[in-house]
Amino acid sequence: MEIKTVDLKNIAVRQSQYPEGIAPEFLLVGRSNVGKSSFINTLISRKNYARTSSKPGKTQTLNFYLVNELFYLIDVPGYGYAKVDKGTSKKMGMMIEEYLKNRENLKHVFLLVDYRHKPTEDDILMYNFLKYYNLRITIIATKYDKVTKNSRVKQDKLIRDTLKLDTTESFIPFSTISKKGKEEVFEIIESYIKED
Repeated sequence: MEIKTVDLKNIAVRQSQYPEGIAPEFLLVGRSNVGKSSFINTLISRKNYARTSSKPGKTQTLNFYLVNELFYLIDVPGYGYAKVDKGTSKKMGMMIEEYLKNRENLKHVFLLVDYRHKPTEDDILMYNFLKYYNLRITIIATKYDKVTKNSRVKQDKLIRDTLKLDTTESFIPFSTISKKGKEEVFEIIESYIKED
């Protein structure tokens, strides 16, 4: 997919601030510092469009990126960051839940996990939370290039076993350096655009 235009169209904390229209939406979730901004920047072929931060927990809104005037990538607050106070954390959780429960435009969720490590308790909770809403989910394993070739089969199994993925659930190793996984992500997105 050739990326021609990208626009941060809406920054929302409640339903009334979501974009109007029926463009398909793709939600990106993951713990703080898993690489969501880098994932977005790799997909849209821009270096610093989505802000990467050395401070985890910086995103506290739903950020709707309109791509090619066709679909939205939605970046949500990262979870599992200890320095976000409980009140803020609860508000962010409710904001995401409101979106998941009410948004018909949502077509697919990309759950980002760090390929170098076993998925955390928070990753498992988020995965089960998404499954509860019967959402279509793809696991994106970021930082793939930081794991040696010899360790990759073991890491694949560790992630699949920890999240209890079955063989039909898609799992995409992803690298912002080699762009591995980028085409597979676009294939998923394009399959929904063709449906509409």
